[in-house]
Amino acid sequence: MRLDWIANNLDQILELTLAHLWLTLLPTAIGLLLSVPLGYLAFNHRRSYPYIVGGTSLFYTIPSLALFILLPKLMGTKILDPLNVVVALVIYTVALLVRVVADGLDAVSPDVVKAAQGVGYTRSQTFFKIQLPISVPAILSGLRVVVVSNISIVTMAAVIGIAQLGSLFTLGFSRRLFVPIIAGLVICLLLALLLDRLLVLVGRIMTPWSRRGAL
Repeated sequence: MRLDWIANNLDQILELTLAHLWLTLLPTAIGLLLSVPLGYLAFNHRRSYPYIVGGTSLFYTIPSLALFILLPKLMGTKILDPLNVVVALVIYTVALLVRVVADGLDAVSPDVVKAAQGVGYTRSQTFFKIQLPISVPAILSGLRVVVVSNISIVTMAAVIGIAQLGSLFTLGFSRRLFVPIIAGLVICLLLALLLDRLLVLVGRIMTPWSRRGAL
């Protein structure tokens, strides 16, 4: 193994890492914004729950590589357009998070909701000031799974030529070099660990009452 390969290609590795982060975080954020109203709709209209949650969950069964290839045909984009990856990961994020949001909202005590309504909170105020904040730990728990999953799925886009850390795998395979493959694996693991820890920190900041309860 030529360990000096990493030192000689630091600029490329950094560029691929930043691309990987962008392709992971952007669709995750968009997917979260879409999942909250969909999850609320499924929670608030119980008859629609199996259709919304079940329907969105089915999207996760679509193989990522097939979706990367199919989306350009559907959207009229080029095969190498990163937008295809973004849209695909938005779909996977929604598939995983809608159920999490709906079940998180369902776990909020009805007595708490009634108390909020009793002091004059409107339905929207009750949602944004009571139900959503209380369900934050459950949503963030699901979001941690989504982020780690998306980091892994993004690497598959290297097969169709989208540059990110997965490109180190294809590069190492084509040139019979182990170092790029190992470097890609290690960086993906570190990104997953870093983003997971950041989400834990965000959860602690957004739920100060949980910290007080632990003291």
